[in-house]
Parts: sequence; structure tokens; C-alpha cells
Amino acid sequence: MKLAVGLCLLLTLLSAYYIYIPLPSTVSEPWKLMLLDATFRGVQHLGHLAHHLGLSHYITVLNFAVMSFEILAPLSSESVRVSDVMFDKVLVRVFETTKLPSEDLKRSVIYIHGGGWALGSARMRSYDHLCRKMAEDMNAVIVSVEYRLAPDVHFPEQYNDVYVATKYFLHPDVLARYSVDPDRVAISGDSAGGNLAAAACQQLALDHSVSNKLKLQALIYPVLQALDFNTPSYQQNRDVPILYRPLMARFWLEYLNGDIGFIQPLLVNNHSALELSQATVSRAKLNWTSLLPSNFKKNYKPVVQTIGTPRVLEEVPAFLDVRAAPLLADKGVLQLLPKTYIMTCEHDVLRDDGTMYVKRLEEAGVQVTHDHYDDGFHGCMIFGIWPTYFSVGVRTMTNYIKWLDLNL
Repeated sequence: MKLAVGLCLLLTLLSAYYIYIPLPSTVSEPWKLMLLDATFRGVQHLGHLAHHLGLSHYITVLNFAVMSFEILAPLSSESVRVSDVMFDKVLVRVFETTKLPSEDLKRSVIYIHGGGWALGSARMRSYDHLCRKMAEDMNAVIVSVEYRLAPDVHFPEQYNDVYVATKYFLHPDVLARYSVDPDRVAISGDSAGGNLAAAACQQLALDHSVSNKLKLQALIYPVLQALDFNTPSYQQNRDVPILYRPLMARFWLEYLNGDIGFIQPLLVNNHSALELSQATVSRAKLNWTSLLPSNFKKNYKPVVQTIGTPRVLEEVPAFLDVRAAPLLADKGVLQLLPKTYIMTCEHDVLRDDGTMYVKRLEEAGVQVTHDHYDDGFHGCMIFGIWPTYFSVGVRTMTNYIKWLDLNL
């Protein structure tokens, strides 16, 4: 009996040691976040083990764990009709409100899920819930894109899938099929999905073959650049879950098909050193000392290397491609973009990516709503249902949908 009690106590202590991490006092519901993070870290450890043993790719293990219990069939309800269809060889899940007469023109949002270009699905419970709620609350048609993922494909295939599906949907015949008003279509996405949405929105603004243009773009804690892994938010939140700095660097390398050994050079900004002339123009567009407000800059200093690792940009030139890094777009392109909503969270390494884009868009004359959450963390908007319920998740989702409803 004493042995059993002792083992139970030891197991409890070990579990508490594994779960507990110091978190900022202002983050939403810290103990829930610790539990969520411990689960995700455990999956990552299994992924590393399987990868080192040659059993499976690290990302494949992560995605299996993320989606094993999350994939839902396209189930319709009284108020929303759900179907999985192909848009020019790209799978999408369409959520159509049934509250309005079929002949009435409806608003529409093209939604791109997050997951580091490697995880997640439009068919996941969390994204199914989000898109279903959007369709119900806005009496709208929501198109959720099931783009292909790393490691099966790499850049630019994820971007291509999103662009092809979006362009297909904007065709007058397709909009008419779904009774969508061609003047009231938006594109949106979270995290890596925000990256793809921003890149597609830029390209659509330049594509003269597309007659119907987007009215809005809404980007949720988007990742928009990979030249500076030492912005103030990367420095401040390097140890804050659920998106740690090394994991974001790995996601970038998986997406761009780069050597995983480049993680360390990325983390110290060796790939954007002053000696690398091909990065000079791009670095100027990421000067956070002039793009960020003082309350975000705090006392952090730029990390700029004189001598770098030229192999990174030589082998992975896509770091400088605006389709991969929309924050690098020229001002002339930004001037063509529609009204924009950008959500950022204080406890997120990507906070400054979104905030710098806000500033660059405003300087280009674009009307921007910057919705910042002091208690938010990366990914929080999809954590608004059981068993990963966070109050900030409900609040961010409610305000995001409200903005779309008022502006679309």
C-alpha cells in the first residue's frame, strides 16, 4: 500500500514538473494553457523519436495526432448546408446558409486554416465549428480550403492550391451557382492560413484576368516574414506556448523545403546578415524600429549580423519571395489591397509580423482595423469549444465575426 502511494505521489510530481512552465501573468487562463502545451510537447517528443528511429516524418506524426480525433464528415443542419466539393482539383468544404431564399445574393468568405503549412484541415472540428458559425451568424457562404500540406508538398504548392481555389470561386458562373454577391467576397485565414490569404489577396489585386475582386481581407495572427526571428515579439515570447520560436523556424523550413539544419542560423538572423546583398531591399521593409509602436518595442534591440550564412538564401531563395512572405511586398502592390482586419495577440511570437503589416498597409493608404488582445496567445481563436475552451478564444472569434458582419 505504501509503495502504491509512493509511486502515485512520484507520478504526480513528475507530471506537475512536466506540465508547469512559467507564464506571463496576463495570459488567458494559464493552467489550461499549460495543459494544452504539455499535450502538444508530448506529441512533439513522440514525433522526434519516430523521426530519429526512421519510423515516420516528424511532421506526419504531429499531423496524425492533431487530426486523429478531429476530422468531421460534412454534416448539414437546419440552418447550414455543408458539402465537400472540388474547385479546379482543390478540395474545399462549403458552408451555405439556408436561412435566406435561394435566389437572394449572399456574402461570402474564403477561409484558409492555419497549422504551419503542415498541420490541420478544413475538415477539423475546430475549423468546421468556426466556419459553420460564420455561415449562421452572417447568413453567408463560407468556402474552407483543404490545401495540401508539408511534407507531402512544399512551397509554392500550398499557395497555389489556395490561389487556384480562390480564383475558381470568383468566376461569375461559380458565384452565381452559390448565389453569392460578387461585390461582397472576403478572404481570411489564421496563422499560416493568414499568410496564404495575404499572399493570395496581393496576387489577386495584380491579376487582370480576375474580374471580381475581393472586398476585404481578414488576417488572424498571421505569419508574414522569415528574415527576422528576433523582432520584439519573438524575443519576448520565445518561451511562451504554443508556438515556440524554434518550431516556427522549423515550419518555415518544412514549407520552403529547406535543410532542417538551418534552424540555428535562422534563430540568430544569420540568413539576413548585412553582407548578404540579396536581402538588403527586403530587410528595409522589416525595420521594426520604425514600424512598431513604442509599447511593443519596449527595450528590445535589433539583432543584425554582419557576417552571415549565405548558404541559407542560396539554397532557400523563397525566403525573399513575396508569395511566401507577404510583408515584403512593394508599396505599389499594397496600395491595391482592400480594407483589412488584422488580429494580433500579446503573447505570440508573430505579434509583430501582423503589427508591421498594419503599419505598412496604413502607409500605403489602406484602411486597417488592428484588433489586439493583451491576454491572447497564438492559436487562441480556435480554442473556443470543449475540451480546449478558453474565454479569449470565444471573445476573439465573436469580435472577428462581428467585424466581418459589419464590413462585408
